[in-house]
Amino acid sequence: MSKRPQLTPRERMAIPRAKMPEQDPAARATNFREVPLGLTPEQAMREAERCLNCRKRPCVAGCPVGVQIPEFIALVAEGRFVEAARLIKETNVLPAITGRVCPQEVQCEGNCTLFKKYGGVSIGALERFVADYEREHGLVEIPPKAEPTGKKVAIIGSGPSGLTVAGDLIKLGHEVVVFEALHEPGGVLVYGIPEFRLPKDIVRAEVDYLVRQGVKFEMNAVVGMTYTMDELFDELGFDAVYIGVGAGLPRFMGIPGEDLNGVYSANEYLTRSNLLKAYLFPDYDCPLPPAKKVCVVGGGNVAMDAARTARRLGADVTIVYRRAREQLPARAEEVHHAEEEGIHFQLLSNPVRIIGEAGRVVGMECIRMRLGEPDESGRRRPIPIEGSNFNIDCDQVVIAIGSAANPLLTKTLKTVKLNKWGYIEVDKNNRTSDPRIWAGGDIVTGAATVISAMGAGRIAARSIHAYLMGLPQPGEEGAEGEQ
Repeated sequence: MSKRPQLTPRERMAIPRAKMPEQDPAARATNFREVPLGLTPEQAMREAERCLNCRKRPCVAGCPVGVQIPEFIALVAEGRFVEAARLIKETNVLPAITGRVCPQEVQCEGNCTLFKKYGGVSIGALERFVADYEREHGLVEIPPKAEPTGKKVAIIGSGPSGLTVAGDLIKLGHEVVVFEALHEPGGVLVYGIPEFRLPKDIVRAEVDYLVRQGVKFEMNAVVGMTYTMDELFDELGFDAVYIGVGAGLPRFMGIPGEDLNGVYSANEYLTRSNLLKAYLFPDYDCPLPPAKKVCVVGGGNVAMDAARTARRLGADVTIVYRRAREQLPARAEEVHHAEEEGIHFQLLSNPVRIIGEAGRVVGMECIRMRLGEPDESGRRRPIPIEGSNFNIDCDQVVIAIGSAANPLLTKTLKTVKLNKWGYIEVDKNNRTSDPRIWAGGDIVTGAATVISAMGAGRIAARSIHAYLMGLPQPGEEGAEGEQ
């Protein structure tokens, strides 16, 4: 393979930012195949040449899991794709996933020196490319791991934070068992994110990588019911437990009509589509009830996922959001894709009731909003405009306004402190009030991103390892440096 081209910074800045080819919007609005098609080797190498290899490495500072970004990009520029993938995996066990769903524009790419003037290096696209290249060419290798320590760790939940803890601890010689309530591992990666954004085969391949390293998965295991926390320690012999169950309790608006047939939480809607394969009906006989006109309430990534799913199932779709376009919390890419696919946006509008006939949804009454002074989120607060009510015809409503901590497990925890919202309280190492139990991801922070949950998992894994080996906790005097 060739050495990295010796270009000047000016020559690197002159290279236009790569754009991944995508499915045509008219075609993709009718199928569930992945929208971006990935970079070619030539595109990847050319994009990698844009990296300035900055001394201060601001991109790494923006990565919650600390991927060695300039180093892996330098390998891509030289055509050493498999080496780049393996370097990423030293700190990120799910690169094919994070390369697809990370909000790079506000993390690594958003911190790139080139971002404001030229557009940051397409770090996510490069990460996805090398992970896909390694897998598709059958070149995935299992990394070496330490001698067995004789210690057992239980991980509750197989979402991104749980998988990260599993990947880090298995390499350190510990026995790792992941308990998952559903029938397929992946958590929100499989039940929450649609196929067209994150194919299930990608998640399965990343999980298989952990299985091949020795991680065990026990499915259909609802900790708090199937097993209690005491049973994990006293009967099954675990030395430490990590809780990464997410925040999957749906939130509703508390408006009239939410009990009508045809009203769904985004959680239920996406789970039925993704995990039960409703999008493959009639091959899989678990359809979502058909709808002609769907209203999705909310403006985040989950709302975009639900709206774009409904569009692919044949509905005319409108997103109703109480703030203005520039305040949409969803990634700009997801909003752009939704618009391209023909989804309508009813902005500065908020539902006040869902209208029904014979127990079924036939419409939704909304009120127009104006923006007032900024609230605690820093965004201007939406204020209802008196007398501006209007109706939208629809036969299905999906509520996508966030989620809360599910108390199924936490209500059974006798020694773990919760905050007033029901989330688990942790210290800087993600350790709970019970020194044998750690927690991270959405069950600690509330709904956040895949990569932030993974970052929490890495912090916890270091702390768990120190505890199991009788070492000082990270940050304490005498603690070892980060792995």
